[in-house]
Amino acid sequence: MIERLSAEPRPLGRSGILVSPIAWGMWRLRGDDIAGATALIEAALDSGITLFDTADIYGFNGTSGFGDAETALGRVLQGAPELRAHMVVATKGGIIPGVPYDSSPAYLERALDASLRRLGIEQVDLWQVHRPDLLAHPQELAAALEKMIASGKTLAIGVSNFTPAQVAALESFLTVPLASTQPEFSPLHTDPLWDGTLDLAMTRDHAVLAWSPLGGGRLGQNGPVAALLEGKGAQHGVSAVAATYAWLMAHPARVIPIVGSQRVERILETRDAFKVEWSRAEWYGVLQASMGKKLP
Repeated sequence: MIERLSAEPRPLGRSGILVSPIAWGMWRLRGDDIAGATALIEAALDSGITLFDTADIYGFNGTSGFGDAETALGRVLQGAPELRAHMVVATKGGIIPGVPYDSSPAYLERALDASLRRLGIEQVDLWQVHRPDLLAHPQELAAALEKMIASGKTLAIGVSNFTPAQVAALESFLTVPLASTQPEFSPLHTDPLWDGTLDLAMTRDHAVLAWSPLGGGRLGQNGPVAALLEGKGAQHGVSAVAATYAWLMAHPARVIPIVGSQRVERILETRDAFKVEWSRAEWYGVLQASMGKKLP
């Protein structure tokens, strides 16, 4: 069997911050139902989740809503400030509708300040560049990120959707550790296994935060992969969703799936992931089903 999963907190890279092995993401959090949003956050905390991931673009619907997810979280914390002490708050910036990306120092400084205002806090635990700006020199970006830490407005820095080469270029100019990388990773999107993302993360001690771990809802549409995950879940008396999280977490990079559900019961079932044990043959079976061919 692959090493048994642990629900114990683990380091967020070399940041000195401890986080849960599963995170809750807020890309669907918006609106005025603050009581409902509070219930979701409390459910996540009850499940042992301490890492909460949001972004300034979350809530944008194509024409409006930029910052809505952060504003909703800010209103939750305003109404229940005691929750903050139990949360590791992560946010992202650098996407501007219509541009689309800006990682210039001046913009990133404004973006971080705007996020803090919406969240109603003075410091985030982790701030991440949401997508790479191809017009930003990595040395310039590194200086901007280091300034964020020096200002005390964030404790740690990370990147999202960066290629391994882009991460390596940025790190060559950083004098502080890069805490995390956030790729898309699911049984239906396995690029990080092959493109060097997970290898670099293990080499450099980056926490890997996996977005869309359920394939954006497409898992149920993939017969062979879905069947294996459903069967594995049934074997342990849990859902296919829990088995999927466990499949991702079984990788030695200690992947942290970001759960996106807006339903209390689905958040609570994340605890079931720790009941699942994958053998090597079973794990590779899912990968080969996703690939549609056998490994050599």
